[in-house]
Amino acid sequence: MLILRVLARQGELHGFEIAKAIETLSQDILQVEEGSLYPALQRMLIKGWVRAEWGATEENRRARYYRLTAAGRKQLEQEIARFDRVIGAVARVIEMA
Repeated sequence: MLILRVLARQGELHGFEIAKAIETLSQDILQVEEGSLYPALQRMLIKGWVRAEWGATEENRRARYYRLTAAGRKQLEQEIARFDRVIGAVARVIEMA
């Protein structure tokens, strides 16, 4: 969900930029490791949630740039709805304590 949300907000990014955006937006509370990020991006490519093209970074390094697809936007909406339900359930349990 976080990867999809970052791409929805910021457009086309390469993997390092995605990880950095999640860290920055979470005020360095959430950190995405390469070992988790790239397999997740590969699964999203297979499912059609993102598209990727090779390009060059500002430092002229080869990088794969990812972009959200229409299917990815739909999946993001579903993930946010699911997340909201979980947060609501947790809040109800905490309130009862």
